[in-house]
Amino acid sequence: MAWVALVLAGVCEMFGVAMINKLHKDKSWQSLVLLVTGFGSSFIFLSMAMKTLPMGTAYAVWTGIGASGGAILGMVLYGESKDWKRILFIVMILSAAIGLKLVG
Repeated sequence: MAWVALVLAGVCEMFGVAMINKLHKDKSWQSLVLLVTGFGSSFIFLSMAMKTLPMGTAYAVWTGIGASGGAILGMVLYGESKDWKRILFIVMILSAAIGLKLVG
């Protein structure tokens, strides 16, 4: 259950990052509420996961999901560079997160 909460925390983190970009573009209250909801949910799920998982592992996986997910969203939704080197490093981040799961 802790790993499910951690993945949900990472997905909410990705949503929050996407809402930062949305707020930057349209400066609406709706965007602000969605941003706060995304990051707030992320912290709640992270807190739930850290009741069982070690802090270092939980934080590293959460950060990895958020960072790589944000980069992927940027490529898919906002036309950011899809250079093979960028994709390679995203895969490396995700591989490290999976590795932490396997050894933890």
